[in-house]
Amino acid sequence: QVQLGQSGGGLVQAGGSLRLSCAASGRTFSRYTMGWFRQTPGKEREFVAAILWPGSITSYADSVKGRFTISRDNAKNTLYLQMDSLKPEDTAVYYCAEQTTLRHSYTQSGLYDSWGQGTQVTVSS
Repeated sequence: QVQLGQSGGGLVQAGGSLRLSCAASGRTFSRYTMGWFRQTPGKEREFVAAILWPGSITSYADSVKGRFTISRDNAKNTLYLQMDSLKPEDTAVYYCAEQTTLRHSYTQSGLYDSWGQGTQVTVSS
C-alpha cells in the first residue's frame, strides 16, 4: 500500500519560511498530479497547490500565489512545498495528496487517491 509520509512544518513568525516534504514509500511516485491541501478546524480541506507529472506545470490557490512554491523530485519520490512570506492566516494542518489516474480536476480534494498524515503549520503574528 502506498504511504505518503510528511515532514516539516512547525511554528514560525509572520514573514518567515517553512518547507514541507512528502515522501512516497512502497513504490515510486504516481505519474499523475500531486497536490497540497490545508485544513483548519471546522472548515473543509482547501486546495493550496498542485504539480502535474513530470513537474513543469504547477497551479496555486490565489491566496498563496507568489509566496508558495510546489516542486517534486521524481528520482527521490519526494514532493515539496516551500512556503515563504508566511502569514497568520496560513496557519493550518497541511496535507500532501496524490492522484493515481487522470482526473478532470486537481483542486478538488475528493479526486485524490492517497493522503499524507498531515502536519501542523502555525504562523504567529
